[in-house]
Amino acid sequence: MQPEFWHKKWASGQIGFHLPEVNPYLQRHWAVSAAARVLVPLCGKSLDLAWLAGRGHQVLGVELSEKAIEDFFSEYQVQPQISQKGAFKVYRGDAIELWCGDFFALTAADVADCAALYDRAALIALPAPMRERYAAHLQQILPQGVHGLLITLDYDQAQMPGPPFAVGDDEVQRLLSGAWQVPVLEEQDVLGESGKFLQAGVTRLEERVYRVSSR
Repeated sequence: MQPEFWHKKWASGQIGFHLPEVNPYLQRHWAVSAAARVLVPLCGKSLDLAWLAGRGHQVLGVELSEKAIEDFFSEYQVQPQISQKGAFKVYRGDAIELWCGDFFALTAADVADCAALYDRAALIALPAPMRERYAAHLQQILPQGVHGLLITLDYDQAQMPGPPFAVGDDEVQRLLSGAWQVPVLEEQDVLGESGKFLQAGVTRLEERVYRVSSR
């Protein structure tokens, strides 16, 4: 998937992936020390960013769309400081830094002080070859001892094209279990709440929540 795909989604307001509320799984299962800086890949303008900051965390979100970042700070009525750091345009407001650029340009030095990871929309936003690359990049750049949450969707990919893409438990374990502990915390059948999937003829839709801990 090319960057233009996501730029067009944000420019046209086709952002059904954006939740108008804080993710309930995050609220139920987040159990990371407030001292930990949290990496949030492909963060969009998620309300979860402010929730994490409200829990005392320093938050580092990475997002390709500058419009998403500008919308986030506008909606929270925060005037960010803007600077350049390597390949990224950095927007900083209070405890939240949103880095505008390609996630794969992040280096180990950029995230050396991150002790937590929250992935609600990154892994499922990527087609299979990029999921392989994403998992490898996380392993390459993050320090040991990182804790957090991963949230996925699972359905019959043949019944509807992504994104969001179907990522089954077998794939999560294959991609991550070599470098992470990834126990399932919760699994929910959410098909009845998902009009887009029902209209597409999808017959099964499950959300899974994983506790992730890097080895």
